[in-house]
Amino acid sequence: MTFEEIMQKLEELGSEQTKQIYNHHGVKAPYFGVKIGDLKKLVKYVKKDHELALKLYDSGNHDAMYLAGLSVNPKLISKETLRDWAQKAYWYMTADYTVAQVAAESDYAIELAREWMQSEEEMIAVCGFSTYSNYLSITPDEKLDLSEIRALLNQVKNNIHGERNRVRYVMNGFVISVGAYVTELSEEAKEVAAYIGKVQVDVGNTACKVPLAVEYIKKIEMKNRVGLKRKTCIC
Repeated sequence: MTFEEIMQKLEELGSEQTKQIYNHHGVKAPYFGVKIGDLKKLVKYVKKDHELALKLYDSGNHDAMYLAGLSVNPKLISKETLRDWAQKAYWYMTADYTVAQVAAESDYAIELAREWMQSEEEMIAVCGFSTYSNYLSITPDEKLDLSEIRALLNQVKNNIHGERNRVRYVMNGFVISVGAYVTELSEEAKEVAAYIGKVQVDVGNTACKVPLAVEYIKKIEMKNRVGLKRKTCIC
């Protein structure tokens, strides 16, 4: 399918109800309001066309941007393109999911995560912590820098409650990710989770809740799933 045909299909799949949901979460025009499940049905038409995926992201249309993230080959995307994607990720869904998940599976995951986490721009910092969290979920422990992860846990412990709104959310998610996926540091993550307690995040006019890290990790423990990695973090 061509770019024009994909955009036409997205428009057909959009609904006012979904548009209103996205609107409450902070999306900006242009967007059609396509459900994620419907976007996934279009991946097969984009997946083998890397340039088409890039063009969809560059359209600035949220639905097209999300589809691009589901379809692009993370091993083909360049570092410069990922940086450009992060700059264009103006709201949390694109930053926390689309950009972070693709970056985590790219060859530049840790380099960009480190760079982005230091950013003064809220959404780029969101990209950074979420990229690192996703990277932990798919990378064998023996390939991880445990000392760096430990230092980041300490950073979260000391700074999370004074951080920017959506950065607090992904910092909390980072603690959960360490507790869930990094066996050697799971106990330390639980200690940090207990220390930070409930994390307050303004989620706008939505029903979204911030997971309590200590309870979330406990549930994973009860299922005996600590340390089990995912095959992919793109979803």
